[in-house]
Amino acid sequence: MRPSVTGPLFALASFGVFASHDAVVKLLGGTYSPFQLIFFSVLFGLPLAMFMLLRDSHPGTLRPVHPWWSALRTFTVMTTGVAGFYAFSTLPLAQVYALLFASPLFVTMLSIPILGETVGRHRWAAVLVGLVGVFVVLRPWSADQVLSLGHAAALIAAAGSALSAVIMRRVARAERGVVLMLIPMLANFIVMGALMPWVYKPMPVADLGWMAVIAGFGFIAGLLMIAAYRRADAAIVAPMHYSQIIWAAIFGAAFFDETPDVMTWIGAAIIIASGIYVVVRESTGASDNAPVLRTRPRPETGTSPRVVAALRRRAEPPPPGHEALARRRASE
Repeated sequence: MRPSVTGPLFALASFGVFASHDAVVKLLGGTYSPFQLIFFSVLFGLPLAMFMLLRDSHPGTLRPVHPWWSALRTFTVMTTGVAGFYAFSTLPLAQVYALLFASPLFVTMLSIPILGETVGRHRWAAVLVGLVGVFVVLRPWSADQVLSLGHAAALIAAAGSALSAVIMRRVARAERGVVLMLIPMLANFIVMGALMPWVYKPMPVADLGWMAVIAGFGFIAGLLMIAAYRRADAAIVAPMHYSQIIWAAIFGAAFFDETPDVMTWIGAAIIIASGIYVVVRESTGASDNAPVLRTRPRPETGTSPRVVAALRRRAEPPPPGHEALARRRASE
């Protein structure tokens, strides 16, 4: 089978596993707080991260080259995780995905002050259309729609994911992949662990098993995504993440008695159309910047190893003086 076919198939499989991950989060979220879910997700994900760390052949330490950017990104990843887990726990799956799909729109806006990019009228038009889709999903004018903290959490997760992605683009060429992966996980482990005396609920063995499943799903989905990006261009792989809303509809109907209403589908379609428009312009060279294709299509939560980021980083040329910096760090 041709790579142009196998790449999207691996991506579809990856996002199917990611959707299963989110369905398990929703299943447990009705009983446990997001802080407890994140803590145990990291607890089971750290051994996988250690395995990846042992396999890293690049010399250097775990000290970030850009500590302040790294600190901001770590805080953003942690916020995204808490907000995302809370949103999945309280809202219908399809509605959460529709709002998370707005993340590339936030990336476009944040790339101006952080990366110094110039956004043309076509991308601004796509952003405005996408924001219209967000309002259609939220429909604050409707008496039937009750806006909740879950909706705010989903939008915070989308914005946090965008900020994390933009910071990643700014520092990824200088930072080691294991640093970008491990620091948010360790921060989550420490902070969420410190909150356990106030939020912890005893977990039976079955629920601990589900927590291990969450960590495993995140890792397997990342490996499938690596296979997708190795076999096909980002312009083909990136739009596949919109398939998650189909899985959301299936899982929501099968396990949570959820049926997305017409306005959610319409709003999601508008957001997806605006995102695909930007992807098409980037893939044809009509846009000089790539706010969608160079960012992760999944929000980073710092709960499992993000192998996709490491793969994309290896595809970029190292910055000047990178080898000398690595040798100096290794000797310290």
